[in-house]
Amino acid sequence: MQAPARAAQPNAALSTLTAKNISAWFGDHKVLEQVSLTMPAGQVTALIGPSGCGKSTFLRILNRMHELVPSASLAGEVLLDGDDIYDRRKKLQDARKHIGMVFQKPNPFPAMSIYDNVVAGLKLTGVKASRDTKDELVERSLTSAGLWKEVKGRLRAPGGGLSGGQQQRLCIARSLAIKPKVLLMDEPCSALDPTSTRVIEETMAELQKEVTIVIVTHNMQQAQRVSQQCAFFLASQGTPGQIVEHGDTDAMFHDPQDERTADYVNGRFG
Repeated sequence: MQAPARAAQPNAALSTLTAKNISAWFGDHKVLEQVSLTMPAGQVTALIGPSGCGKSTFLRILNRMHELVPSASLAGEVLLDGDDIYDRRKKLQDARKHIGMVFQKPNPFPAMSIYDNVVAGLKLTGVKASRDTKDELVERSLTSAGLWKEVKGRLRAPGGGLSGGQQQRLCIARSLAIKPKVLLMDEPCSALDPTSTRVIEETMAELQKEVTIVIVTHNMQQAQRVSQQCAFFLASQGTPGQIVEHGDTDAMFHDPQDERTADYVNGRFG
């Protein structure tokens, strides 16, 4: 079994994301119960667990997407370098600027060019930039996402014309263009072939030098390959999702402290 990725010494400029006592509801249905987790600067934190245990809901809470659902509510705090992103004085736009999201299914703007896809996030977050700045930003973001060499000669071609794996890396580049402190990834490889998955994982290994990453994955081998920290979510018999165990990925998979963690990572359920 391949050992999990090891993080380089974190850059002091990188950010830590901390969730404190997060509970969440859809209407009267409680889906998360008192979830607390620190996602260390410059590392990849993997969220694992069976379907329906609240992983993706938790991820969306981390950049204030949960509140866009009309019936949704929550309690608790999400701290980015100690500042609560849900503080009433904080704008929603601020959270989106600092905490980017990559979804399960690649979602580039299909008729928009590769170039315009990358810079689209600037307009959405209210950032103005000159043409030269945009050109530099496009090259930097596509390079960081591992896509520049493949598309540099066709930046004006539609983003929808790329392969699935390339589209996902384009979405990563679009998120990186606003220079986020944290990048959230919700099963980013589940719709991709093995070759594209490998490229995305290699991209993640490079990205953690410049951004803190949190990934939801159902692939246990992927969690071991890409993450340094891991959190196991579980919801049983209709109860809200909770974290059963969290910590160093290698320890979680090879010496778990909770029997339920051992059962899950060894494929005995889920």
